[in-house]
Amino acid sequence: MDTISNSQNLCNINYRILAMAPQRFGRRIAGCVTYNVYMVLMICLQLLTWGSGASALANCPGGCICNDDTLVVVCEESRLDVLPIALNPSIQRLIIRNNKIKTIDSSMQFYTELQHLDLSQNHLVSIPMKNFAYQRKLQELHLNHNKISSVTNTTFQGLNSLTVLNLKRNFLEELTNGVFSTLPRLEELNLGQNRISKIEPRSFAGLSALRILYLDDNELSSVPTTSFSLLGSLAELHVGLNAFSFLPDDAFAGLNRLAVLDLNGAGLFNISDFAFRGLPGLRSLNLFGNRLSVVPTQQLSSLTRLEELYIGQNDFIVLESHSFKGLKNLKLIDITGATQLKRIEKGAFEDNINLESIVLTNNKELSTIEDCTLLGLPKLRHVSLRDNAIKVLSESVFVGKELKQLDLTDNPIICNCKILWLQQLLNEKSNFSQVQCASPENLKDKYLKTLTAEDLECVLYDSRRQTIICIVGFACLAVVATLLLILYRYRKSMQEKLKDYKWNKGRKNLEYHKPISTEEDCIVRGIHPSQYPAPPHAPGLRPIPVTEL
Repeated sequence: MDTISNSQNLCNINYRILAMAPQRFGRRIAGCVTYNVYMVLMICLQLLTWGSGASALANCPGGCICNDDTLVVVCEESRLDVLPIALNPSIQRLIIRNNKIKTIDSSMQFYTELQHLDLSQNHLVSIPMKNFAYQRKLQELHLNHNKISSVTNTTFQGLNSLTVLNLKRNFLEELTNGVFSTLPRLEELNLGQNRISKIEPRSFAGLSALRILYLDDNELSSVPTTSFSLLGSLAELHVGLNAFSFLPDDAFAGLNRLAVLDLNGAGLFNISDFAFRGLPGLRSLNLFGNRLSVVPTQQLSSLTRLEELYIGQNDFIVLESHSFKGLKNLKLIDITGATQLKRIEKGAFEDNINLESIVLTNNKELSTIEDCTLLGLPKLRHVSLRDNAIKVLSESVFVGKELKQLDLTDNPIICNCKILWLQQLLNEKSNFSQVQCASPENLKDKYLKTLTAEDLECVLYDSRRQTIICIVGFACLAVVATLLLILYRYRKSMQEKLKDYKWNKGRKNLEYHKPISTEEDCIVRGIHPSQYPAPPHAPGLRPIPVTEL
């Protein structure tokens, strides 16, 4: 074990000498290392791997975390100025982030098993030719946040398995023909936040598998349509924060599989009618932060499969009826920060019956949303009207009971009886945002949910109840009026019928008071007629004597 330990110490010294050779003695001396010396170094590496786990960890540079079980080495803010050479040659993930490394030296050849290499946030200025020739298993290479000013078609030679290349936030100025031709399996390429102003027609040649491309925040003055036409498999394209100003017809021709197009902050003033032609599968479009004075209704109408549209921070003043005509599959629309937007007309979203979410936030001039604007949207569940200039909102703007989320915070809401419906809705929906009153003065800063109908100066507690009472009252008046009209129309015939009724009634009364005959009277009294005395002048009857007074 002492022999192995001594050998390891010797190897560590040799590794460090070799690692420092390019910096201390120049590249010429470093290049004079013979094949035999190289073999000695490789034997030393093997000796290092034969040692115990504790011995292997002893070669981990200060400030780093080395795990020989997971084969991961992490060196963040470790003040390294060269790549460590004494690491386990079997490591698969090497993360040396936020250090002071200025170049990638020959020590890379010892780590042939690498699958993930992160050298971001260092001081890299250039990458030597064929520096990654031994990293044939490498899948992800992160070189972002450095000072790399150029790359060529030999820079990435050997990286046949690479799927992700991150060169974001460097000093690249142009892309030459075939610069990425040695990366046949590359799926994601990030070139954002550079200084690229020129892209040659065949810069992306060979990237047949590329699906995600970032070119945002560069200095492009026009869309490199010819270069994009080579990317038939591209699904996401981010080209915002450039200086396009205008999109011509067929600007993205050849990108038949494109699903996401990000033009955020591209400086667009105008869009040609057929700028988006040839994008049949586009699902998400970001036009946020441009200079469009009107909604490009005609230009968008061909994107029939569009599901998400971000169009805030533009210069339009009004959303007119049918502003998004043709976008029948639209699920989300986001209009945030449109500083000049004042009014949304009825029918603005009439063609978008599949809308699920509408975001209208931080539009400082937006005060008017016309009645029924959000009606007829059966799938609408999320509405954000946060931080606008809305003072009054009618109940007929939308059917609130169908919503799952409603945000009306930071609006100058006037709390009176016209807003009673919203107060009742807030009490029914616990997941709706709180609404604070801006006026009148006695209700200022109070939460609408906590107020009563009396606080809002409502005569009736329920405006719907008032409506029902009014309807019933009108119905009663209508019935009475109808009856009066019928009486007036048939008054003569009714008078005649009334007279007949009185005459018949009088006749019956007379018949009732008619004297009952003697025979009848007897029968009633129970006396037989034979027992009743004969009439006065009847023969054989004795006259009734008259009593003398």
